[in-house]
Order: sequence, then C-alpha cells, then structure tokens
Amino acid sequence: MISDPDEPIEYELLHQATLAEISVTETRIEPTTANDKHVWLTGRLGLEEDEDGEPVDDVQHYAFGFIYALGMLSFLDARPRGVSGIDFEETDRWSAGDLLRYLRFEGGELHFYADYVRGRCMKTTVIVRADGSFRLESVNRGEAATRWIAKLQGKKILQAVS
Repeated sequence: MISDPDEPIEYELLHQATLAEISVTETRIEPTTANDKHVWLTGRLGLEEDEDGEPVDDVQHYAFGFIYALGMLSFLDARPRGVSGIDFEETDRWSAGDLLRYLRFEGGELHFYADYVRGRCMKTTVIVRADGSFRLESVNRGEAATRWIAKLQGKKILQAVS
C-alpha cells in the first residue's frame, strides 16, 4: 500500500525492504578466474511460522522491495570494468524502471539479473520464491553481497578508518 501517491515508488520499495525479516541460512564464497569472488547467499524473507506455529505468507509484501533494494545497493557499489567505463556516470541513480528492465517471472519465481548497467559491472542475481526463500549471487564483486544483506538486516557495517 502506497502511503503517499506523490512520493516516488522507489521510497515505497525501500520501505518494504526495511520491513522484511531477512535470515541467511547459507553463505558460500569461491574464487573466480578473475582473482575475485563468487558469492552465494541463500535465506528466507519473512518468518516461516507465526507465534501460533501457523505458516506465514509474508513474501508477497516484501519481494519487490527486497529485490529493488539489492539491485540499488549493487548498482551503488558497482564500478566500471574494462571498456564499460565509457558509459559510467558517478552520480547515476537506480530506479524502479531499472528493476523492471531486469526482472522476470520464471518457473514460479521472481528472477532478477543485472550484468552491466550504464557502465557499472553489477553481475548480480536475486531469486525470490513463493515460499519466501531467496538466493543472492554476485560474481567478481568481492564479498559485497554479504554487506548488502547486512545493511538490509539493519546491521552496522564496520569500515577501517585511516
């Protein structure tokens, strides 16, 4: 439900993402041939059961916001690789239109995959299933995907100060 019709839809999507209960059940990190990392995170959106032990169907409220927020965080962290720098703009923004451009519904699941977007090497996949399970995958992005999830979970991200 949109609280203010004059407010950009991106705000509503981010609001949905911040309300989601996000749990990670597995993290896998492997080296790539580019001397970087391939990261897989699997987990769940929402609670499996309510306080009475009944199954909860929360994913319908959070899926689009979750995917939008991960796409936005990936986009903001992404930098050019190789010749993609010609299209790179430092102040570019992620939009709901960008989400829709890379979102598909396949086999009963929402699939988001962005490779290069306006000069930025994203290489990010998000799959959200009707049961609330999800998979986030990033290639050649270091361990950035783990930080994106931590941010959405409300965790503070520590950074070295020089």
